[in-house]
Amino acid sequence: MVVFIMIDGLRPDAIAAAGCEHLPAFQRRGASTMRAQSVMPSVTLPCHTSIFHSVPPGRHGITTNHYIPMARPLPGLVEVARLAGKKSAFVHNWEPLRDLARPEQLSYSWCHEPNLDHTYDDEMHAEAVRVVTQQRYDFVFVYYGSVDMAGHAYGWMEPGYLAQAKHVDQLVGDLLAAMPANTSVIIQADHGGHDRNHGTDCAEDMTIPWMAAGPHVKANYTIQAPVSLLDTAPTLARMLGIAPSDEWDGRCVDEIFTA
Repeated sequence: MVVFIMIDGLRPDAIAAAGCEHLPAFQRRGASTMRAQSVMPSVTLPCHTSIFHSVPPGRHGITTNHYIPMARPLPGLVEVARLAGKKSAFVHNWEPLRDLARPEQLSYSWCHEPNLDHTYDDEMHAEAVRVVTQQRYDFVFVYYGSVDMAGHAYGWMEPGYLAQAKHVDQLVGDLLAAMPANTSVIIQADHGGHDRNHGTDCAEDMTIPWMAAGPHVKANYTIQAPVSLLDTAPTLARMLGIAPSDEWDGRCVDEIFTA
């Protein structure tokens, strides 16, 4: 099983500042960089579309949190996985993420509008734990949205934001503990933020954490090459044992693998 965990709006420097325990432990288990790069505009739906389709917004055409069909469609990770006979599941709490996969490509999809407080991710998290424990799917995408929510509410790196980052760190630790030992995992953010916003090309918005661990991933390894959002889908494809699409612009982060 391959699991992709998104922590929306998590800045790399928030991990230490919030006193997180589980994300640093995950770093030590695998390979990571705290200097990975988002795309412009550094906004949630454009970023996620770039992640799942491995092309920049200039290619897929989505530049706001409003979905529009691609003028020149290309297959995303879910479609490539489906064609290879893999079953994919999405568990999230932000409804626009439904458009990351085309109809009838997902084997399972769960979304519920969250409470607008510190429990924002809790119900979704409980479902994610259930799904990974079942081990029915080859690929599972889990989206935690509350850190971004806290950034907009309190300001990035402010106490309320850091408290939510620490809460999500605990949830992620619980999710990791529920997975089989041979699970391959990527954890990352889509963008950072500054003040109470994001979307610019400033370093605070564009720099994100990117971490991977699994049976064939180097342990306690710092990635040397530049990493972009566009590289996530090809790397997940390798973890799934499938070929990436020829239309993708990103590259697999081969450096992280032992063989």
